[in-house]
Amino acid sequence: MSGYGQFCSVARAHEAIGGRWTLLVVRELLCGSRRFNDIRRGIPRISRTMLSERLQELVHVGAVMRIEGEHGPEYALTEAGRELMTLVGALGTWGQRWLPRHAQDEDLELEPLLVDMQRRVRTDALPKDPIVVRFDIDGRHKPRFMLLRAGEATLCAHNPGFPEPLRVRARLHALAAWWRGDEDFAEAQRMGLTVEGPKELARAFPDWFERYLFAHIGPAIRR
Repeated sequence: MSGYGQFCSVARAHEAIGGRWTLLVVRELLCGSRRFNDIRRGIPRISRTMLSERLQELVHVGAVMRIEGEHGPEYALTEAGRELMTLVGALGTWGQRWLPRHAQDEDLELEPLLVDMQRRVRTDALPKDPIVVRFDIDGRHKPRFMLLRAGEATLCAHNPGFPEPLRVRARLHALAAWWRGDEDFAEAQRMGLTVEGPKELARAFPDWFERYLFAHIGPAIRR
């Protein structure tokens, strides 16, 4: 594929990192993912072949290094890759401020949302004893389970064997609207988000999380 044929550093940088999925791969690495499957959990629609290609390209331009870890290959951002945090942050801010947000009309995946929730658990706010929160979303997704205990938040396909006092039932768009900051928790509840279980735990549930990184950024044009 031919390049842009321009001396401009904007064009040259876009040739290097402007491909489809590339900055989402960088986002996952910035969020702490290091192994291939962990990166893919946050971008479930990328094929394994495409993810492999994008990682190789990032290694080639010096933004990522490949490391032989104890359990197989790992990937880490170099100094050049970490500097992309500014770009990723600016894109997130721009998208949150200027793009329309109508979760009910968007083509959304559940897994990236739950992965982001797992990353942003406030472990200091959790109950003393380990608990599992069950997520039943839309009725078309398999139940997902989040183990929460001091110093740990793990997203699981099955209950790992701890008490399961809370069940979150919701349409995906309601959960997404709350998490992204489109709506507060009370409005998300009116949209169909419910937390079933002991009242004290259900009431505390929203405070167990630092919402989406850009949730505090309001739209430039109010609805």
